[in-house]
Amino acid sequence: MTETLTSTETVEQFGERLHAWLGAHHPGRPPKGSRQERFVWQRAWAQRLFDAGFAGPCWPAESGGMDLDLDRQIAYYSEIARARVPAHPGNGPSIAGPTLIAYGTPEQKQRFLAPMMRGDTVWAQGFSEPGAGSDLPALRTSARHVGEDYVLNGQKVWSSNADVADWLFALVRTGTQQSRSAGITYLLLPLDLPGITIRPIKDMSGGQHFCEIFFDDVTVPVANRVGEENQGWAIARVSLGHERATRALSQAALFRRVFDEVVALLKERGTFADEVARDRIAALEIKFRIMQLSAARTIEQIRRTGEPGGGSSTSRLYQALLEQELYETVLELLGPDALLMDRASGGVQGGRWVANYLRSRAATIGTGTAEIQRNTIAERVLGLPRETRGAD
Repeated sequence: MTETLTSTETVEQFGERLHAWLGAHHPGRPPKGSRQERFVWQRAWAQRLFDAGFAGPCWPAESGGMDLDLDRQIAYYSEIARARVPAHPGNGPSIAGPTLIAYGTPEQKQRFLAPMMRGDTVWAQGFSEPGAGSDLPALRTSARHVGEDYVLNGQKVWSSNADVADWLFALVRTGTQQSRSAGITYLLLPLDLPGITIRPIKDMSGGQHFCEIFFDDVTVPVANRVGEENQGWAIARVSLGHERATRALSQAALFRRVFDEVVALLKERGTFADEVARDRIAALEIKFRIMQLSAARTIEQIRRTGEPGGGSSTSRLYQALLEQELYETVLELLGPDALLMDRASGGVQGGRWVANYLRSRAATIGTGTAEIQRNTIAERVLGLPRETRGAD
């Protein structure tokens, strides 16, 4: 890595240095061709960031990250969002990486972490199933222990970008169906193994970011297990907490940029002549500031304890609801033209806002539904009695 932090560099100087580097090495606008072309573009950018020492702001240095303190993480994500550079092409750095840092063997860390952060290997998540989404302990994909291997059979669904990923981190059933969370194991597996079939799913915005995955007698080495057999549920809860937490600051910075673009667009269209519109935008401004403060608190919790805790659900739920409120408000204030999906028909900014509105419907489903987040907040933050659903 060619860039390093210095002990005398202030937060402002760090932000200026990152800003200058992003300006000098910006990858340009995304390709307009296939998803595969966009994926290659994203992967190349991840490699460039890593090689320059600007990848993994919250990862430990020994794992290939920058190990930034909270103030520098805020500066990092602000500059990244402002520069409009591509996101990492997989779920590895935000979910699987922190899990391996906490629970992986030395061999697993050596093998997986740096290539994951650099984008040499891109990861997808295999948790949800057709009958086990919100009730994840009901999952049925089985992993039969045979000698030094597991043999997998079953199905996963809603796996983002699995059709272009290299590896999958998955929860599988190694105990009986009745054992629920006490019979789940956490496995890592390459997606080119014999017996794996991946099918993209088109969503209502027209995109194909999600996939379903089928396993037919797929053999995975026991060495690819994270933690002990039947102990995957506790590890998965930490994984999901990290997913909610590590995305908190990046999402806060992203939506700050989007919100600023909304304000500029509404000014251009004369919407702020209406005092009710001004009041609604002011209310959103307050909520976006709260979102950033909540995200910062969650990240500081990780730095202090190594785990995100139940507070990550508070931050995630708040962000999901605010994302939906943002796009609902934008469509209402922009008027009927905003509902058109393409520029040729007169759609505002090529239908950008209605497409984002449709995508935001999934915000209260992904990474745990809003109902699951509320249960977690009730039980782990407020200390209310747990649901009587068994040992989940």
